[in-house]
Formats: sequence, structure tokens, C-alpha cells
Amino acid sequence: MSDGLFVGLDVGTSGVRAVAVDASGAERARSSAPMPEPDRDGARVSQDPEVWWAAVDRVLAGLAARVPTGAVSAIAVDGTSGTLLLADAQGSPLAPALMYNDGRAAAEAARIGRVAPADSGGHGASSALAKLLYLQSTFPRARYALHQADWIVGRLTGRYGVSDENNALKLGYDVACRRWPDWFDALAVRRDLLPEVRIPGEEVGVLSTNVAQRFGLPAGTRVVAGSTDGVAAFMATGARNIGDGVTSLGSTLVVKVLSNVPLFEPRFGVYSHRLGDLWLPGGASNAGGAALLRFFTAERMAALATRIDPTSPTGLHYYPLPSAGERFPVSDPDLQPLVEPRPDDDVVFFQGLLEGLADIECRAYRLLESLGAPYPRSVRSVGGGARNQQWTRIRARTLGVEMVAPLSAEAAYGMALLAMGGAAFE
Repeated sequence: MSDGLFVGLDVGTSGVRAVAVDASGAERARSSAPMPEPDRDGARVSQDPEVWWAAVDRVLAGLAARVPTGAVSAIAVDGTSGTLLLADAQGSPLAPALMYNDGRAAAEAARIGRVAPADSGGHGASSALAKLLYLQSTFPRARYALHQADWIVGRLTGRYGVSDENNALKLGYDVACRRWPDWFDALAVRRDLLPEVRIPGEEVGVLSTNVAQRFGLPAGTRVVAGSTDGVAAFMATGARNIGDGVTSLGSTLVVKVLSNVPLFEPRFGVYSHRLGDLWLPGGASNAGGAALLRFFTAERMAALATRIDPTSPTGLHYYPLPSAGERFPVSDPDLQPLVEPRPDDDVVFFQGLLEGLADIECRAYRLLESLGAPYPRSVRSVGGGARNQQWTRIRARTLGVEMVAPLSAEAAYGMALLAMGGAAFE
């Protein structure tokens, strides 16, 4: 770790965010820029990568107005997991990128399912590997298959064809053996398109002269291999030891816990990112904030939360879902929401819903434990639901663990720590 400033870029679905930290990890500045929604046509979801770069340009200009950019030492970038594009030898996109939730490659996913081992991250129509199979025959002059973060790194450095272990997971990369698997040959994967894979935090290159001059950044500013947005958000919390868990309380409920062993269980959508010599298994429930919004507005929930008594359980035992179907910790596409009987008192009903979500969170961590991960020794919370202190108390009682305040809820902060070299895991 050296003196100076370290910048993290988070390229998300609705915008780009940047955070600059100093050598102590203290945030010195942040900047953000919105992006238009991707184009949607049924299962097809795509976006022009130039939209990303335009937003990156704006956030770097915003940082340059807030901090002495001549002190910047390194930059790291995260992007949405599974987003993929093909580019020519100069790094120019040959077509819009297929976004993380693009599901057009169903036939290719079926081919992968017949060949790939169950523990591969390349399964599913939205995987980067399915997208690559879909695209590669259409663009014979393609030179690079690039994830969202990879392409931004290429624009920053002029060096394309480099990725990181976290993004490469859904492209089918074998993170345990750190190599592209032999079974790719059975799928006729064009290996010449595959990126060189680096460990997050390893140097990829330095800023190109044009980029450095545009933002007043030092010519030798290092750009290091980044990560996915989800892993970046985990890093931002300060979790770094075996047994540290992070729950994201957004539209859906997502849990992750640091483990000394990897977990892969396709039936529940459980897979593991590699973080140094540790692993980050996790899964996502369909339950979460979207289920609560079936009954109450955000404003109404904020008002009801102040009247909840977390020390007095309702005993309602709900399983709140936004609609039928669950994937984790229960694998049942027909599972119906359980939100009855409904009390006359909205405070009691709302508390019952929160208790139900806490039960699902506990079951999720217990499922990971049954698969081989440690049960959390502490949990950090991110997402909109993390602001509900009464819910935090309910969850602490249900989980039976210490609830720790995260260092930050910004994925860009996690990337700034990675750029600094301060995201080591033990």
C-alpha cells in the first residue's frame, strides 16, 4: 500500500459511481452519473457500451473537481455480472452488449447444460458463456469477448482482452484450478476470444496517455483487475474474515458468507466467487422488498416501523414472496406466498412480514451451512432495508449473531479498497 488516492468505479444498471479514498481507507470524494435504461425486447436486454463510457467520463470529471487528481495512484472497476460484448482488435464493440439479465441464449444454455459440470458458473441462459456461444458465430471478425468491467478497463488503458476471476466465473472459468476448462471444446467455444484472467487487484496496465491527460491523472496511474458489482458491494462492507456474512436487503434478499471452501449447488442457485484463498458462496431469494411493496408504500412502511416492538414476536410465520415461485433457500417454482392470516392491525401485519423475511434469511444461511460454509459469526447489511433499525433487531434475534455496521454500502468504495490493496481476505 502506498500514499496517495485510490479510485473505485462501479458500473451498475442505472448509472456509474466513483469513490476516491486515501491510504487510510477514508473516503475523500464521490461522484455519480445516471445512465438510460437498457433496450428491452422480451428476453432481449442490450445496451450500447458507449453509454457506459460516457457515464465514466462524467464521474471521473466529477472526481477531478473534488480531489487533487495528481495524487491518484490506482483505479479498479466493477461491472454487472454476466454482461458481455464482442469487440474487434481495436476494442470497438461489434454490437450492443448483452446485459446481465438478457435471456435470449436459451438454446445455448441447453447445450451447456448437457456438457458442463454441475459446479460450473456457466449454466443458465443469462450466463456470459451462453451469451458467448450465441454471439461468436455471428461475428467471425471478433477478437475479444469482454465483460462490462473488462471493456471499461480497456478504454482506460488501451489494453483489451483481460478480465478478473469474479467476472470470468459466469463465462465458465474454473476458478478452483484457475484455467479455462477442457469441456469448452465440446461446445466449440472460440478460445481465441477468451480473456486473460487475473486475480482481482492484480495490475492490468496503466492509464493511456489520452485518458490521463483528459482528467489530469498521473501518466503512471495503475489500473488493476476489478470484480463484479455484487462482490464489490461485499468488499465495501469491510467483511474479510471467514464467517463474515453480508445480507443485501433490496427488492430481493441476497446472502453471502466468507468460507474456506467453495460451494456450488445449482438446484438453489448457489455458487462461489474466489477471493484470494477464500470463497464467497451465496444465493438470492425471490423474497425481499418487492414482497413488502405488495402491501405498503415505502412511506407507509417507514411510519409503521416506528411502532414495531421487536422484542414481542407476532408468531405469524409468514413466507412473503412477490409472486409464486422461490429459488433459495427453498427450490420450488410453484411455492405460493404465505401472508395469511392478516391481522386487522397493520403494525402487527408489517412486523409479521419482516419476521418472515428474517426467517428466510436465517434459513438461507443455514442452507449454506449445510452445504459446507460456516454459519455467520457476524452479519453486515446493505440495501434499503438496512436502514430499518427495528428490522435489524428482529433479524439479530432470529439469526443469533452480531449485526455489524458496514464500512460503506457503495460498491465503488469496495473497488477503491481493492485499488488500494486493502481488500485482502483472511
